Amino acid sequence: MTTILGISAFFHDSAAALVVDGHIAAAAQEERFTRIKQDAAFPKHAIEYVLQQQGISLAQVDYIVFFEKPFLKFERLVETYIGVAPKGWRQFLMGMPIWISEKLFMKKLLLNSLRTVDASFTDTQRIMFSEHHLSHAASAFYPSPFEKAAVLTIDGVGEWATTTISMGEGAQLEIQEEIHFPHSLGLLYSAFTYYLGFKVNSGEYKVMGLAPYGRPIYTDLIYEHLIDVAEDGSFWLDQRYFAYAHGFTMTNQAFADLFGQPVRTSEEEPLQDFHFDLAASIQQVTNEIVLKIGRHIAQRYQVDKLCLAGGVALNCVANGLLERSGLFKEVWVQPAAGDAGGALGAALAFWHLHLKQPRQPSPHDAMQGAYLGPEFTQKQINAYLDQCGAVYKVLPEDELYDYVAGRLSEDYAAGWFQGRMEFGPRALGNRSIIADPRSPKMQSVLNLKVKFRESFRPFAPSVLAEEAANWFEQDCPSPYMLMTTQVVAQHQYPRDPNLRGLEQLHQPLSSIPAVTHVDGSARVQTVHQETNPRYASLLQAFQRKTGCPILVNTSFNVRGEPIVHTPEDAWNCFMATHLDLLVLGNAVLLKTEQPSHLVQAPREFALD
Repeated sequence: MTTILGISAFFHDSAAALVVDGHIAAAAQEERFTRIKQDAAFPKHAIEYVLQQQGISLAQVDYIVFFEKPFLKFERLVETYIGVAPKGWRQFLMGMPIWISEKLFMKKLLLNSLRTVDASFTDTQRIMFSEHHLSHAASAFYPSPFEKAAVLTIDGVGEWATTTISMGEGAQLEIQEEIHFPHSLGLLYSAFTYYLGFKVNSGEYKVMGLAPYGRPIYTDLIYEHLIDVAEDGSFWLDQRYFAYAHGFTMTNQAFADLFGQPVRTSEEEPLQDFHFDLAASIQQVTNEIVLKIGRHIAQRYQVDKLCLAGGVALNCVANGLLERSGLFKEVWVQPAAGDAGGALGAALAFWHLHLKQPRQPSPHDAMQGAYLGPEFTQKQINAYLDQCGAVYKVLPEDELYDYVAGRLSEDYAAGWFQGRMEFGPRALGNRSIIADPRSPKMQSVLNLKVKFRESFRPFAPSVLAEEAANWFEQDCPSPYMLMTTQVVAQHQYPRDPNLRGLEQLHQPLSSIPAVTHVDGSARVQTVHQETNPRYASLLQAFQRKTGCPILVNTSFNVRGEPIVHTPEDAWNCFMATHLDLLVLGNAVLLKTEQPSHLVQAPREFALD
């Protein structure tokens, strides 16, 4: 038995993954354990979990693979500072001591960190390094169901690369084309995220959510001044408008002057038509570039399968357009497409490329529905509930689904906590808040009274896979909620073309308004009996009761909080929000039955 521990750490979204003889045994993000959103710290707790899941110690791990090469990243930082000098001198002075004392000597840092897991660990010969974009590409290709495929990886930046095209066949995977820093589609999107007043590396999905409220009237200005795009999708950014290469901000005054508005410095500032239109414009530019790269891949490499990874692969609007473009027969996206997935990719790349082990693609995929995290027995759940004085009942399997479906049909919002926790940013039916998508008030209730977040944010539908085509223009599986499509015409309602901005929220959009965005789109999760039988059974019960095989699905957390990990996390979120129902395994709790002294004030987290 060969065990490989993959690690991503020290930048954002730290994670650990364990691969055993090429099989993905476990994977988890550190944030779920520490309750620090996108925690960048060494993933001590995640490592301890994946080892425990396999029942082994660190001493029994054969190889430990870090997801990128620090020397190459250090080279890029030094060359960048030299290239822009004297700009960035302050940043250079602040950043270099950390690099020279810690990150540059990553093997020593990893050794010391691993000793917090096992004090007897001393074998640095087992510590290996992958490359950032190779780790991303491996995380997408190797778990995919494809024998041969192209892999497109787009993110902010790895060591040097910001966009890569790779080719995978069998166990082989090789990067073919690269675009290098400072030219980055991910950083361009993050620049607009910053300019629109949202947090970089976190708020990009808010920009994507804002886009349908606006008109893409600034696309020509973006193409004229900020980015030059070739027919093959390669691009060049004019650095006169950006500060990310040498400063503490993403954009500079020239960027603000170009659009005629100052940076939105606080999310408390009201959103205006300008902000909606700018979001729509950068989303359209992103869509067009991704489609151009896709067209180039299809023509040059003559492949009909495509895998996606990297932070930009979490842009489900661009993914959906790529899937519907007809350029490829199938498109598969790694559910942990960001840096967390790099831990998994590093381990898989080492298994196949360094150890030269063969690969046998799974007919579906090897991610097991992304249910790779910790789980809790009913005995553990009940013990915690008894300890905290909760009032609950444990229902037998044949009663549970009908009971919960009935409460959901009465406009209850429920926390649904089942099985193994998801790996990646999406809750996929094991750590989810669920509700009735037919409710005209549910989108507002969930945003304002449960999630405590902005009113414009859309919610995703979970739908039984066999029913998806009856409700959405979805002709392929979408188990990881990473592609946006349209609600079918017969379920949509006419929209008032005169409404602008957030006014559009106040009109009925479809027969499932809680999961329909203002442009008639939805970020669909298809639910499959094979990978999540409990969630599928709940959807079937809801369909029997209502005729609708869909539920609202959003992550079980409040704004700024990582997705809940333990029964305690779930209980705390339940008691500090306006959730009506909590389901922990087969234990069912009604808010109205809980002792009043156990009600909690909403907890505060750093804004996402």
